[in-house]
Amino acid sequence: ARLNVDGLLVYFPYDYIYPEQFSYMLELKRTLDAKGHGVLEMPSGTGKTVSLLALIMAYQRAYPLEVTKLIYCSRTVPEIEKVIEELRKLLNFYEKQEGEKLPFLGLALSSRKNLCIHPEVTPLRFGKDVDGKCHSLTASYVRAQYQRDPSLPHCRFYEEFDIHGRQVPLPAGIYNLDDLKAVGRRQGWCPYFLARYSVCASVCLYQLAYFCAWPGFVCPRLCGPVRKRLAVPAGPCLSRAPVLCLTRLQGHQPCPDVPSGVTRSSYTPSPCRIKETDEQRLREYRRLVEGLREASVARETDAHLANPVLPDEVLQEAVPGSIRTAEHFLGFLRRLLEYVKWRLRVQHVVQESPPAFLSGLAQRVCIQRKPLRFCAERLRSLLHTLEIADLADFSPLTLLANFATLVSTYAKGFTIIIEPFDDRTPTIANPILHFSCMDASLAIKPVFERFQSVIITSGTLSPLDIYPKILDFHPVTMATFTMTLARVCLCPMVRGRGVGDFPPSAPSADQAVLAMRRTRFCEGPVGVPPSVLSPCLCVCPGHRSLLQCLSHGILENIQRNKLLFIETQDGAETSVALEKYQEACENGRGAILLSVARGKVSEGIDFVHHFGRAVIMFGVPYVYTQSRILKARLEYLRDQFQIRENDFLTFDAMRHAAQCVGRAIRGKTDYGLMVFADKRFARADKRGKLPRWIQEHLTDANLNLTVDEGVQVAKYFLRQMAQPFHREDQLGLSLLSLEQLESEETLRRIEQIAQQL
Repeated sequence: ARLNVDGLLVYFPYDYIYPEQFSYMLELKRTLDAKGHGVLEMPSGTGKTVSLLALIMAYQRAYPLEVTKLIYCSRTVPEIEKVIEELRKLLNFYEKQEGEKLPFLGLALSSRKNLCIHPEVTPLRFGKDVDGKCHSLTASYVRAQYQRDPSLPHCRFYEEFDIHGRQVPLPAGIYNLDDLKAVGRRQGWCPYFLARYSVCASVCLYQLAYFCAWPGFVCPRLCGPVRKRLAVPAGPCLSRAPVLCLTRLQGHQPCPDVPSGVTRSSYTPSPCRIKETDEQRLREYRRLVEGLREASVARETDAHLANPVLPDEVLQEAVPGSIRTAEHFLGFLRRLLEYVKWRLRVQHVVQESPPAFLSGLAQRVCIQRKPLRFCAERLRSLLHTLEIADLADFSPLTLLANFATLVSTYAKGFTIIIEPFDDRTPTIANPILHFSCMDASLAIKPVFERFQSVIITSGTLSPLDIYPKILDFHPVTMATFTMTLARVCLCPMVRGRGVGDFPPSAPSADQAVLAMRRTRFCEGPVGVPPSVLSPCLCVCPGHRSLLQCLSHGILENIQRNKLLFIETQDGAETSVALEKYQEACENGRGAILLSVARGKVSEGIDFVHHFGRAVIMFGVPYVYTQSRILKARLEYLRDQFQIRENDFLTFDAMRHAAQCVGRAIRGKTDYGLMVFADKRFARADKRGKLPRWIQEHLTDANLNLTVDEGVQVAKYFLRQMAQPFHREDQLGLSLLSLEQLESEETLRRIEQIAQQL
């Protein structure tokens, strides 16, 4: 269909459109016209992804000089893959309508772990190991050695890309991760560097859209030169999981014994020995005096060694004379390491600001702030000069250098907490130094500055007004949308009364256990016989509460009727459990999947139709409130942004609860039960922070229900959903044709869908 959205011609790849989709596109266009930022909350399963892509793509074609790129950031790779497929459908629709191939390039960007095709690297499970192995095969000095001795290990895919891949631009089209790897295998090129190079090389050839995991895009250590290449003033950046930046830039400095990569015997002789044998390899002095900036080509394969935070104007400065030579710099690191080890010899918890830490550092070992700011970049330069291929041995030293750079760069917004032991093992000495970011705006600030429009959008953003406070920006548009329904396909309820209610002060793990008992979970979720209810997802506040539920033997009886699958902390095990759960659903037997809030299942997987007819939230998913890092962050938010501790904790818990129960509704033809198995959800301060589209259907009649009352509500709802439901029943109400969309009555109704804040 061809839509007229406030004077903009938009190609929509479907014959019908939801009213909230049209309203969403109107608000999005107003945001782009105002050249500002926006916060838009749209219900789950209402097609916000295709609406967003259709509007942005039409805006790019109508105003090619104002909007040149779209960067779509999401939390997980599976979500990025789904968005890529939506864009592929949209592009095919454009080409079908116009009869020609469009000069449009869409790329999925990810880490080496997800794109590498080298047979020696792909078996590695962890991204850190993959990055280290890749560096050992593609570093500039490793490649120089390979030129002299072809028998040395190397990456043939990168060598082929370097020789031939730079000369041929990537053809226009849509490429997900599998497509990039297929091109790499077919051409013999490295998919990872091919994608990175295409970001820069295709600017003048195509209209562009990039898709990446947003934490890597926000974090200055991970994004490297990619974000600079993407940073065009007119390029909108769209994020689906903005709240995660609250924990970005957080690092932990453990207190192990001095690692092998830092000891004097294994590290100190290297510069001296190399100086005796090859003087030219240590000629860094002139470059360090002139500044630390290098050519981008020389640093392409060494990008993950880049400085974590320093701005360009600092990197242009001369490195302080006290750390220019290798011997002086190593002595500098030894003094820093000894001071950190001395600080970790504590018997009680210590919390202090970065300036206080730097003051003690200067008084104790005479280390000033300025050389600390260059510590990470100076170490990178030294490791590069020494031609260290395997960087894994030096990861503790790199962690120390990054900590030194961060603590000397940020005087505000960070805190240092030193704990003498882990709370889980209070009798065992295990000191840990936490260097944690209290201010989320520090991480997101470069994104707001580099891009003309940043759209934060999700189905669970309520209350919207908290985001401009904690992220320190001024949106031109803030709106939340309702869900238009021809039949009420979601049934939220709060199960709050019964025998054995627990006090509100009970620990979260005990709350989950008692909630399972009160809901008679072993007889079937919410008391409904297992033969009646289709597969369901059950969510606990955390892994601790999940383990307690298992240890109490609550789940033994349910296995007689249903297959039971559990999400664990191991990603591979969880993937297998999810696959088997879906197989059981397909076979018709049904199953129950136990997961945790903030986990992979509850936030990154869609349970469409028969894969999930009910979601049960056991307890309120608060974070661990006894964490000293959390207490420090709450204190900072109270002092700097006037956000009360309880307001923030409730906001975070309700957002995750809404995210979990929203897994059951992935479209208007879908239906599901949303069971909040905790009476605290009925309180006004909790219920008021749920998204608008859930609040509208959480009536007073469904609050504080007993088990028997919940059973009757569930049975009545499932009987209603079992009635025949056709597309014709939605036309004119929740589904609009082009003719219906053009009527004045429909347009007036659409204007009421969005609630401006």
